[in-house]
Amino acid sequence: MIHSKSCLPRLTNPSITRKSVRPLATAAPNAPSSTPRTYGGLRDQDRIFQNLYSRLPVTLASAKKLGDWHRTKDILLKGDSWLINEIKASGLRGRGGAGFPSGMKFSFMNKPGWEKDPRPRYLVINADEGEPGTCKDREIMRKDPHKLVEGCLVVGRSMNATACYIYIRGEFYDEAMALQNAINEAYKVGYLGKDCCGSGYSFDIYIHRGLYCLLFMLMLVLERISVAKRLL
Repeated sequence: MIHSKSCLPRLTNPSITRKSVRPLATAAPNAPSSTPRTYGGLRDQDRIFQNLYSRLPVTLASAKKLGDWHRTKDILLKGDSWLINEIKASGLRGRGGAGFPSGMKFSFMNKPGWEKDPRPRYLVINADEGEPGTCKDREIMRKDPHKLVEGCLVVGRSMNATACYIYIRGEFYDEAMALQNAINEAYKVGYLGKDCCGSGYSFDIYIHRGLYCLLFMLMLVLERISVAKRLL
């Protein structure tokens, strides 16, 4: 058994006693500060995802208590230009690694004359969470799915999309069920579908569940082998 004395640093200054030396295995005491420490001024009620600890049931009623679907109709009636400008002003960026400005990305869908193009327009959400070390999408879908559903509707309006497809990896069964239930609740009260929230804008959301990662990787390897054979 190793005693605590062996963990103490060697003393070279005779004026320093053993009692005045902090053992290396203990945490340093907090330095006294005259000013209180702050963390950006963010209050609990201002946090975006407020149910990540499952304090409330994952239902539409609980989501509305946390501020979801509040005056969504008024937001949709602002129009695509107003929404794009607000998203740009917010500084919102993608979380996939490149950090591309979200407002600029959404604005690419509204090229001059887009109203004359009869083709459908889609918003695609990647909820695969395939990046190494990431663990964020699953918590949102499992605990705060209405945040995602309402966000899809608002972003869809900003780019004048007709529908949204959310891709979820196959392992996320509970997450897919929670998100599908939130989508069903939104349809039931008229937040999705024809005339969303009474705004005159129509928008649908679909979930597409993917294969398990192992099967996906196997298919990818087989595809690359096939391509390599054709190139030989």
